Amino acid sequence: MKINGIKKFGGAILGLLLLCGITLISSTTAQAQYPTWNQDQYRRQQQAERDRQAQIERERQAQQQYQNDSWNNQGRRGRNWDGYGNQGGSYELRQTALNAGYNEGLKAGRNDRRSGRYNPTRYSNTTKDYNSRMGDRATYQNYFIQAFQNGYADGYRGV
Repeated sequence: MKINGIKKFGGAILGLLLLCGITLISSTTAQAQYPTWNQDQYRRQQQAERDRQAQIERERQAQQQYQNDSWNNQGRRGRNWDGYGNQGGSYELRQTALNAGYNEGLKAGRNDRRSGRYNPTRYSNTTKDYNSRMGDRATYQNYFIQAFQNGYADGYRGV
């Protein structure tokens, strides 16, 4: 009987120590998350810091955009300063599409100027010279169409 009593007493003490340990650890964790006693003030400070960093980033992006616009206004646009922008794709895909589109547009513009028509959206084969090894067909077609319209305008003006 004495052993049963000792086991119950020891179990009670062990349970009490376990409960005290969990309480102590959880309060330490809560203090680590919010080191100041006033948690609302800490949260407000953190939010203000995030807002300040976001404002600095917006100003940096605006300055960079201003510089890019200034650069573009000097006649240099896109990744190769040709005005077509960067829509992705490999260099080979981009150049092939731009060359094919511009040449087709130039021919169409000259023909339309001679016949008195004007239709810069009259492209028919937007995959001319396309090869699937170059990359995405839709990207190729986007470059082709932009170059076609520029070539068309040049051909129609007689450039």
